[in-house]
Amino acid sequence: MRICFHPTARFAQLGAALTLCASAWAGQPVAPVFSTAEGAIRGYDPVAYFTEKKAHKGKPELRHVWQGATWHFASQSNLDAFKAQPEKYAPQYGGYCAYGVAQGYAPEIDPQAFKVVDGKLYLNLSQRVLKRWQKDIPGYVQAADKNWPELKAGTYVEK
Repeated sequence: MRICFHPTARFAQLGAALTLCASAWAGQPVAPVFSTAEGAIRGYDPVAYFTEKKAHKGKPELRHVWQGATWHFASQSNLDAFKAQPEKYAPQYGGYCAYGVAQGYAPEIDPQAFKVVDGKLYLNLSQRVLKRWQKDIPGYVQAADKNWPELKAGTYVEK
């Protein structure tokens, strides 16, 4: 396979990869929260996105289990805030890539590829995907809001 580094070709390669991912998820429910061995959001503090306006790695000793995933926090006050209102701080679409969910699948995320919009945290696969998502945030959010319940239930059918 020839790898091309031309910017247009990169988007074509990304599209091909996303198509493969979409077929792998078709008809299978996704976990309610994207989580790795590091925890939800790969161990990053969900509250810090709102209070510090940046991605901040949580501390292993400051953790809380919610919706079957372990969440980590940079401070005790952030942990306490999350425990009091997890829905306020948890990322949309279970922490899966917002752009991907809008397209009908649930790929992983890069904790650094984020945006808080109207008091909600959205994560994306990469900085490049985040830039693409930002070109039509309302449209992608509308599509993702429609797709997410079906992806969680495993009833999503590619349209």
